[in-house]
Amino acid sequence: MPGGSGFHARVMITMKSLVRVRALVAPAFLGALVASATAQETPFPQEITVPEAKIVVYQPQPEKLAGNVLTGRAAMSLVPTGKAEPIFGAFWFTSVIDTDAESRTVLIRDIKVTRARWPDSKAEDERRFTQVVEAAAAKSGLTISTDRLAASLKSAEREQESLAALKNDPPKIVFANELAVLLLYDGQPVWGDVETSPYERALNTPYVVVREKHAKTSWLSSGQLWYTSGDPLSGWQPATNPPADLVKMLPKPESDDPVPARPPRIVVATEPTELIVTDGEPKWKSVSAGELLYVENTETPWLREVASGQMYVLLSGRWFRAKASDGPWAFVRPDQLPEAFKKIPPGSDISGVRVSVAGTGEAEDALLDGAIPQTTAVKRSEARFEAQYQGEPKFEPIPGTSVKNAVNTPAQVLQVGDRYYAVDNGVWFVSSSAKGPWAVADTVPEDEIQKIPASSPTYNVTHVHVYQSTPEVVYVGYTPGYRWAFPYYGVPVYGTGYYYPRYPGYYYPRPATFGFHVGYNPWTGWNFGMSWNVGFMHFGMRWGGGYGGNYRPGYGCGGWYGGYRPGWGGYRGGHNTINVGSINIGNNINYGNRTRVANNIRNNPSFNRQNVSRDNIYNRAENRARNADRATVQRNVQQARSNRGLNNDVLADRNGNVVRKTPSGWEARDGNKWQNIDKDAARQKAQGVDRGQVQQRAQNVDRDAARQRAQQVDRSQVQQDWQNRQRGRERETAQRQVPRSAPQQRSQPRSRPSGGGARSRR
Repeated sequence: MPGGSGFHARVMITMKSLVRVRALVAPAFLGALVASATAQETPFPQEITVPEAKIVVYQPQPEKLAGNVLTGRAAMSLVPTGKAEPIFGAFWFTSVIDTDAESRTVLIRDIKVTRARWPDSKAEDERRFTQVVEAAAAKSGLTISTDRLAASLKSAEREQESLAALKNDPPKIVFANELAVLLLYDGQPVWGDVETSPYERALNTPYVVVREKHAKTSWLSSGQLWYTSGDPLSGWQPATNPPADLVKMLPKPESDDPVPARPPRIVVATEPTELIVTDGEPKWKSVSAGELLYVENTETPWLREVASGQMYVLLSGRWFRAKASDGPWAFVRPDQLPEAFKKIPPGSDISGVRVSVAGTGEAEDALLDGAIPQTTAVKRSEARFEAQYQGEPKFEPIPGTSVKNAVNTPAQVLQVGDRYYAVDNGVWFVSSSAKGPWAVADTVPEDEIQKIPASSPTYNVTHVHVYQSTPEVVYVGYTPGYRWAFPYYGVPVYGTGYYYPRYPGYYYPRPATFGFHVGYNPWTGWNFGMSWNVGFMHFGMRWGGGYGGNYRPGYGCGGWYGGYRPGWGGYRGGHNTINVGSINIGNNINYGNRTRVANNIRNNPSFNRQNVSRDNIYNRAENRARNADRATVQRNVQQARSNRGLNNDVLADRNGNVVRKTPSGWEARDGNKWQNIDKDAARQKAQGVDRGQVQQRAQNVDRDAARQRAQQVDRSQVQQDWQNRQRGRERETAQRQVPRSAPQQRSQPRSRPSGGGARSRR
């Protein structure tokens, strides 16, 4: 994070493949979100007690989520003080949400009741009851798990990023049938001096590539193995005699993985490239009732449709198709894949790819997770930002906008008119000068900033927002686009697909879509690898005082709330040590047998509290000091209590009818009673009644008000809401079953339980 007289460039490379988790366990995404070992149970219904009554609120049914503003409705019951029988009703509301990724919960606060309906009551009572609920709701907060809220958004209107903005040209795809690692440069090598040493290093690669200043011999190391070459672009061979002083600059990595008996081959690239590695010749295995084959001895999803003979590979959430491995490769939209992809069994070895197949439950869960913004309240007094420039600040126009972007700083600084705006770790700052001083921004020129196109390397800032402010704090949030993850025709994809060349005269890392074997799984979100998971490249590295490789999301991302951008480790400062391994990478992942993709896909990552803090940018250790204490910010919110004695089986349709799900069918509330509307429908059918002509024949079949009221219930809609509620319950249950692993431990979460009966207490 930029700041002070210098700052460290921390480069993180997480060697995880796309499909290491059974898609049967689908939560966390959009998550997204990394599974939390501290996930809390948040049962509904929840109870608010006021002097006039006890109010029971059933799980809200969202109708719209825009930013951090949630609009919806909820079924409720009210028991007036001194009475025993509940009075059922429904209310519509607008509210603000605060997300807490560490506990995987969302607080629904600032609830404003906009309308209420009481099918059990007379008009004069309705007015009195509504006033009681309005007053109580305004002071109260409802807590819901992110899993329940995400699942319930399936029936709601939610913000969607532009699909047309993304680019999907295939990268160069290289195949190897022996263990190999991709050494990727961003163009030709760019060298920078290592102060107080005779060495210089390549700034535009995530690996340690070093040579004596202006010498021909270069050295490559992971901290465990060494390679040497007379040309940094080719000819890398294992080395046994690296310079002793250079070896001292590379502390032993923390990874406990054994050194491979045969060093992997180094494949060099200077353009967007993906390397697909098999352990020997590809071994094809059948799936989807023989309609598909997949290669089981690789960590890359590589499939073939039997009927057409077409091969498919999955890279950065995008499918590419070709007749043969030498191409040509063409992009395939995820909603236009062969139907056989949807038939991949959820419990199969390659079930992880279902999250990238439009129309599957796993893909839908991922998108729903990402619809919930990460939020925090930032203390004005504690938030700091400083932009460091190479020379005087230099700004260049962003085509198609009135916004200019600073090109000689690793920070994301924009100029709009005579004001300067910067994003740092999900927070907007503002200044009247490019050099500061900077203050947390109350507002930003959204109309202009939202015009920044995906072809700009600052596009991700369009997904960071300012919601509210007080004299002490500013409420901010971001959605997955800030971490370079986007919904695309029914699935999450990583990166915009654009290649962002460096600005002439300066080198800072740019976000890359391809070249890092980026993959998504439901538990950990987006992860970075390097073609094959071998101990050689299990490392992170810190090159003292660097420019572009800073540990920050500005040019980085793990997208959909998981993972890290493997920055480039540029150089600035006075240190000359290379710190390899200071990140928990291989230590916390159970990969299974690395020679079989089957085990890699079926085995789930283990989780620990360290992983949780990295899930949410706002919860990172370096950012926590600026966050306002939630208890202080929410001190005027009365938290509703769970009522575990009641089932969470009551819903409201969009007309305000109150219904509940029972083992014998749907019941609607009317006349202080529950009426079984399924039996009414069956009776009408037996009488030969056309339901569309009920009003015309009311004298024959609608003899009581209860039946007439039942005909107004939107059963298809409440049925969908009920299914969403059950899905959220299942996902929340799965999260609670993730073991509480201590750091460095390896363990596997249990599979999501089946179930979801007709009645549920949560």
